[in-house]
Amino acid sequence: QVQFVESGGGLVQPGGSLRLSCAASGFTFSAYGMSWYRQAPGKAREQVASIGSSSAGTYYADSVKGRFTISRDNAKNTVYLQMNSLKPEDTAVYYCKASRIEYWGQGTQVTVSS
Repeated sequence: QVQFVESGGGLVQPGGSLRLSCAASGFTFSAYGMSWYRQAPGKAREQVASIGSSSAGTYYADSVKGRFTISRDNAKNTVYLQMNSLKPEDTAVYYCKASRIEYWGQGTQVTVSS
């Protein structure tokens, strides 16, 4: 069955960096676009970034453009999110998702605080 295992979250000071990873299984990873979403307490889940199946084409929400970079390794069935210059408003649970597959993993908590 489809599975996403997100990792790499944690507590970081403002201005710091984190690299999130999402290991996917149960489907043909290389055939699907992948996205990162986040959900802050009391807020709706929002799409942060996405990448095409062969890494052709990326999308970033305005709030993270220039600070976050999405990438993927199809040989490892893994998608990454490099997050730099983190701000307190980036605090959320981060999830990965495959396009056209309605399934969510457990997510990984990112907390940006001094």
